[in-house]
Amino acid sequence: MPEWLSWKWFLPATLQQFDWGTAPYQGYYFFVIMLLPVLYILRWLIHFRNRQKLEIALLERDTTDDAWAWLRHIPSILLLLALSMFVLALARPQRTNEQVERSLESIDIILCIDISESMQAEDFRPNRLEAAKEVAHKFVAGRTQDKIGIVVFSGEAYSLSPLTTDYNLLETYLKEINFDMIPDGGTAIGSALGVATVRMKESQAKTKVIILLSDGENTAGNIAPEDAAKLAFADGIRIYTIGVGKEGRVPIGKNVFGDTRYIENSMDESTLRKLAEIGEGQYFRAQDNSTLAEIFSRIDRYEKVQVKEKRFRDVKDYYQIYLMWGLIFFLLWLLLKNTFIMNALED
Repeated sequence: MPEWLSWKWFLPATLQQFDWGTAPYQGYYFFVIMLLPVLYILRWLIHFRNRQKLEIALLERDTTDDAWAWLRHIPSILLLLALSMFVLALARPQRTNEQVERSLESIDIILCIDISESMQAEDFRPNRLEAAKEVAHKFVAGRTQDKIGIVVFSGEAYSLSPLTTDYNLLETYLKEINFDMIPDGGTAIGSALGVATVRMKESQAKTKVIILLSDGENTAGNIAPEDAAKLAFADGIRIYTIGVGKEGRVPIGKNVFGDTRYIENSMDESTLRKLAEIGEGQYFRAQDNSTLAEIFSRIDRYEKVQVKEKRFRDVKDYYQIYLMWGLIFFLLWLLLKNTFIMNALED
C-alpha cells in the first residue's frame, strides 16, 4: 500500500508533528479550513432563498423522509474535503531533522608563579603568594576544555605540573605551592619563561598562553627575560604579565619582638611590560586582592575556548500527500456531480 494511502495523515497527532513552511501565515490557513463549512452553509442559505420554486401537489405518503435523500450531501462533503486538502497542501507540512556538529578549539595555558621571599609581603591578604594561589584556583576552576600547566620560580624555575585537563590534580598542586620549594633566592623571570616554553613544545593547540605573575625584578637565572619572551613568541605563545604588590615599604611578617617587619619593595614594571609587548599579550598591575582577581577575570574573558558549529538540516515536504488526497476528493465530486445523487432541478 502506498504511504500516502493511509488515514493517519488526517489524525490531529500527525498534524501536530509537522513544521509548516508558511509558518508566519500558518494560522490563516487553518482559519480558512474552519471557514469552509460556514461558507458552504451561507452559500446554501442564499441559494435556498433565491432558487426557483415549482409548486406541485403530492400525497402525504410521498412526502416522508427517505434515507436515500441524504446521499445528496455527499458531493458537497467531497468538495469541502477537497478544498481543505488543497489548503493544507498550500500550508506546506514538513518535517525537519536538524543535526549539529560541534568542534572545540582548546587553549593551552601555563601559569608561572613567583615564590620568591618578597611574595610573603602582606599588602595582600594573607600575603601575595596565597592571594595569587586563590585567584589561580578560581581561574582553573573556570576552564572546561583547556590544558593548564604550572611553573614556579624564585632563584631557579621548574615545572610543577605538565599541561593537563585534570583540574583536581592542578588544585592539589596549587595548594602545595610554598616558599620552601626552591632554596635559591632571587627572581628568575627569564628562566620561568624558558621552562614554560619548553613545556609548550609538546602542545598541539592553536592558542598557547603564558601567564607570568611576579612582584620583583629579574635578579637570577641564566637567560634574559626579553630573550626568553622572543623564543616563546617564536613558538606562537602569547604572554600576559602581572605585576603584584605595592612599591616602597610593605609589611612582611614579624620580627623577634613580635612587631611588624617592613621591607623596601621594588618592581621592574618596564621589563614586565616589555615581555607582554614581545608576546603580543598585555601587562597588568595588581595592588590588592580585588584587582588581582579582576585581572584574572579579564584574562579569562580574553582567552576563551572557540566553539565551532555546523548545522545540517534535512527538510522533507508532505504537501504532495494532501494534494493527492485533494485531487481524489475533487475527482470523486466531479464524478458524483453527474449522477442520480445530485438534485437535477437544483443543478
